[in-house]
Parts: sequence; structure tokens; C-alpha cells
Amino acid sequence: MDVALKKNQSFRLSVDLIERLKRLAKLENRSLNNYVETLLLDAAYHQPNETTLAAMREAENGDNRNVQPLDLTSIQAMEKSM
Repeated sequence: MDVALKKNQSFRLSVDLIERLKRLAKLENRSLNNYVETLLLDAAYHQPNETTLAAMREAENGDNRNVQPLDLTSIQAMEKSM
């Protein structure tokens, strides 16, 4: 059985961000450490496949649609442009 080696590391994060992460972790019934580690693993290792990348480009450029391209500068901007 393989055991993942782990190392303690400290980061300086804003109090507001830490509190938000704690609330999100609690909603998923997870520890703060596990929640943050999962987010970091996803960010570090998640690479969309070519089909997903093509769909993202299509959505961003408005290809194959008779509407304006999506504004992906923010969630709010994207929702307005949908």
C-alpha cells in the first residue's frame, strides 16, 4: 500500500479567504486542510481534453451560434452575455 508523503507548509492568506474556505469545507463535511488540498490538486493537475477545449473555444468565440460571444471576464459578465 502506497502512502502519500506530506510536508507541512505555511501560507499567508487573508482572514476573509480563510473564513470562506472554512465555510465551503464545512458545507462538504470536510476538513479545511482536505478541502484546500483538493482544490490545489485540481488546479495543479486538471487539464481539459481536446473536446472540452474545443467546446470552450466555441463558447468563447460564439462559433456555430447566431448570438454574441460570451463575455468570460467574470461570472456576472458571462451570465449577462448568455
